[in-house]
Parts: sequence; structure tokens; C-alpha cells
Amino acid sequence: MPRKMLCRTRNALFPSLSALLVAACAALPGTPEPSGERPCVPCPSCAPCPGAAPAATPGAPAAPAAPAAAALQASDWGAIEGWQRDELSAAWPALRASCSTLVRQAPWKAACEEAARLGGAPDGGTVRRFLESRFTPWQVVNPDGSANGLVTGYYEPLIRGSRTRGGRSTWPIHGVPQDMLTIELADVYPELKSLRLRGRLVGNKVLPYWNRQQLSERQVPAPVLLWADDPIELFFLQVQGSGRVQLPDGSLVRVGYADQNGHPYQSIGRWLVAQGELTLDKASMDGIKRWAQDNPRRLQELLNANPSYVFFRELPASGGGPVGALGVPLSEGRSIAVDPRYVPLGAPVFLSTTQPLSERPLERLVMAQDTGGAIKGAVRADFFWGFGAEAGREAGKMRQQGRMWVLLPRGMKPPMPH
Repeated sequence: MPRKMLCRTRNALFPSLSALLVAACAALPGTPEPSGERPCVPCPSCAPCPGAAPAATPGAPAAPAAPAAAALQASDWGAIEGWQRDELSAAWPALRASCSTLVRQAPWKAACEEAARLGGAPDGGTVRRFLESRFTPWQVVNPDGSANGLVTGYYEPLIRGSRTRGGRSTWPIHGVPQDMLTIELADVYPELKSLRLRGRLVGNKVLPYWNRQQLSERQVPAPVLLWADDPIELFFLQVQGSGRVQLPDGSLVRVGYADQNGHPYQSIGRWLVAQGELTLDKASMDGIKRWAQDNPRRLQELLNANPSYVFFRELPASGGGPVGALGVPLSEGRSIAVDPRYVPLGAPVFLSTTQPLSERPLERLVMAQDTGGAIKGAVRADFFWGFGAEAGREAGKMRQQGRMWVLLPRGMKPPMPH
């Protein structure tokens, strides 16, 4: 696991850390992405790094400025679009999963204990009465007061690979490098709490950790968990953050996100559009895969356009979904990733949006059980479609407008954005 370094004084290590701060401030792109790569919405500009001149990186985010208004505004059940149409019992297992963690928090304890008493399979009417008696709806709004936001999709991919290198299995799925440092500055500079700082020690200097191109050109001091058959499938496994690898004997190995190299995520779909290789409407996950198949000699050039690199850990085999940021398995069609600065992790959320590439309503109760590096903003959700190729196709097409209502236990004050 990475060693941790604590910066205790303003001047200690600062010259060698400035490049890390600039990279971390650029952790997200500032304009909408082509579909299929878990895109993000525009983010605020990065605040000046401590003791340094303002960074010139365009579109650079930082710990956000205080919103103009609270992210959660009081609402009522009648105002929730689609509330009466959802089969709420389908969300019950996901709600029970959230409660396995939330029950330890005082505001959630009574509601979660009642959910446990209701058992594992109450009907829709019982679930509705429970929610309306125990919870209060709060509409999520953006800092400018608007209520609409971006809803994208993600999934758990299946790729082919092997425990040993050979044949087609030549692309490493790395664990966390032994020489990668995690730099923690929040004790001295709280405004840097949300920034991911990863580095390497060279003499008495801390330099940014290797980017994707550099990692592809050297022996990485990291364990190789598995060997993947297809580099573009491995790339999208990194984008999704978790998945399963099918071995030659047909068995499956589950891997999940362990860490990241600290470099900013850049969309390879956007790069293809900028190069004139694809039009924006063709820069979906499927479109990118087709381009990669047709242009094998430029594959590494394409991948290097995104300097971010994800490291994995092997997870125990289980029949449920991948484990999200809340620490519980995700539920197909009933879990979302959110920005926890605005939406409490674990909370029930009623999502009102539309099916991918259509106007057909997708209105249902979901649980905020995950987060994502590209999921930034108040009215912002990433909808978990489940496992496999069909889920991937739906996720790759999804880029819809939507509204969100967070359900909080009665009497609980909504947290202020931070």
C-alpha cells in the first residue's frame, strides 16, 4: 500500500509538491464529455494553491466555493415527479443495504431499525407508507438555484484475461505500486482535502507519479493481479472502476478500484473528436472501441491521451453487485453514484430522468451508494445499470437531464454543502 506523508509546515517539501498540486487541481475536465466515459459537468475553477500564484490550467477544479444556496430545499411528496408510479418494493433490498451502514448514525437509527423489522420483502404499499411516515423529501438544487442536472450511466464490465501472461493475455491489471506516495496536506490546508495527491520520491524531492504513457514504457513496481486480453477493454474497466475478469477455464475474478496515479482524467472520446477521427455523436464507448479495432497502430497514442491510470485490488467472489463507496454491494437499476458534498452517501434518492436516447420516463427510488471522480455537482447522478454487455450498452448511451429528491429521516437537518 502507498506510504503516507504528512506536510506539517508551509515550506516543507513545497517546491517539489507544487507540480502535484497543479495536477490535482486539474483532476476533472471542464466541459461535457462524449458519452460512454462517465462524463462530468463543468466544475468551478481551481483556487490558488497555497503559497503559489494561481494555476493557469483551464477548467481546473478545487474545493468548491460556498454555494449560493443550500443544495437541499424542502419539498413534499406530491412534488416528486413519478413518485406514485414507481414499484417501490424493487428498491427495498438496496435500502436495506444502505441501512446496514446508516443504522450506526443517530439520525438514521430509528428508521433503519424499523426497516429491519419490516423484513426482506414488504409489498409496495408497505414500503410507500414506511417512507412517507419516516422520511421527508428534499429537492436537490444547484448553486444557481436550478433543479435540472446531468444523469449518466455506468456498469460492471466483463473482460477476458488470465492469471498468467501468454497468448492474447499480455496487458497487465496492476495492483497499487509499492513506490507510490499518498500526500496528505489537509491538516495544514483544509481547502485541499478533496484533491488527490500521488507522488514518488526522487532523492529529497516528491515528484508527480508516472502518467499512463510513462507507466506503459517502464517496469511498474506493482503486483500484476491478472493479464487482460484486450487493452481497450482494460481501459474501460479502469473507467468504470470495477469489473469481472473471465479466465480461460470460465471462472470469474472480481476486481475493484484500489487507487489512482493522481493525474487528471482526460476523455479519449474528446481526443478523437479533436483529432477529427470521430464526430461527437459517434464518440460513444462502442464508437471508440470500433476506432481502436480499425487503428491498432495508434492504440497506445489513443490510450495515452488520458494520463490517469487506475490500480485495482482483487475482491472476494460474490453473487451481488460490485461494492460501492458506501461499502455495500450496488443494486442493478437501484444504485447511483453522487457527489457526497451535496447528497449524503447512503441516502434514498428519488431520481426523475429519462431512458437513454429517449423521452421515456425513468422515475424510480434509488440509493446514493457510490461516488466517482467525474461525478461532481449537486444535481448530478451516475445510474448503475448492472453487469455485462447489455448494461454497458445502456450505460454508454445515457446522457440525460434529470431531477433528484433526497429522502432524509424526519427531523434530520440537511447537511450544508462543503
